[in-house]
Amino acid sequence: MTTLRIGTRGSTLALAQTGMFADDLADATGVTTEIVTITTDGDRSNEPLSRAGGTGLFTGALRDALEAGECDVIVHSLKDLPTAPHERLVVAAIPTREDPRDALVSRDGLTLDQLPAGARVGTGSPRRMAQLRARRPDLEVVDIRGNVDTRLGKVTSGELDAVILAAAGLRRIARADVVTEFLDADAWPTAPGQGALAVEVRRGQEDLVSALDHAETRAAVEAEREVLALLEAGCSAPVGARAVVDAGLLLLSASVYSLDGTTVLTSSHAAVWPDADAPRDIATAVARELLAAGAADLTGERP
Repeated sequence: MTTLRIGTRGSTLALAQTGMFADDLADATGVTTEIVTITTDGDRSNEPLSRAGGTGLFTGALRDALEAGECDVIVHSLKDLPTAPHERLVVAAIPTREDPRDALVSRDGLTLDQLPAGARVGTGSPRRMAQLRARRPDLEVVDIRGNVDTRLGKVTSGELDAVILAAAGLRRIARADVVTEFLDADAWPTAPGQGALAVEVRRGQEDLVSALDHAETRAAVEAEREVLALLEAGCSAPVGARAVVDAGLLLLSASVYSLDGTTVLTSSHAAVWPDADAPRDIATAVARELLAAGAADLTGERP
């Protein structure tokens, strides 16, 4: 293979993170790369994510292109990828994770706790909406769509008082300077897999990208995503998870929110790492406790 064709969405963020991956892969393996831009259903729709249905919204067209041979590799934001395994494709690399936290961008440099009552805060994530309502029920939460620049523009124009975005995305497009506050990942768990990339190939071609697979990142995000799978919740469900490898342990905590923010269920477990079964074992323990506490009633909610 003289040139490796890497498929990606055409957004500024998707192109930036795919370009970084392509450069790292070229450095690690010497391969020549070409980026192929693909339009997904999520790019065509302006429907709020809470109603559009998150599963496969940003990944289906990429996977179709890979299966059709239009590209050799595809790069996803891992949090957008459905948790169910694909019959013919495999995630062959999960590179080192970027900052997994959420970030607040607000007017006048205000933190989340400093925003005045009634302030309008925008997000397209049901999980973030629930977390905002749990922490600041006096705020007005506004459901928004659009790329990073569109969302930031709603703050600078005065339409919104603040927006919440993924810190990783802002860092990857060199816009972290606009962040007012990075929200603590332990107190404010983010989407399973947030900050990580998933690189898919056709089964049997894992060697194309396996050089960039990062074992600790894979263990952490697999634990987070396994909770989501066991809860039978979609990518847009009000579920936050946080897993880290520390001092020979894989630590996992997950929270499930009611959409109105009045109920929060949380469970945490740890397992020895490296152990191939650790991600699934702790995810199973966490999911079992959450389900016993009534998580299924919350993940099945609709706005």
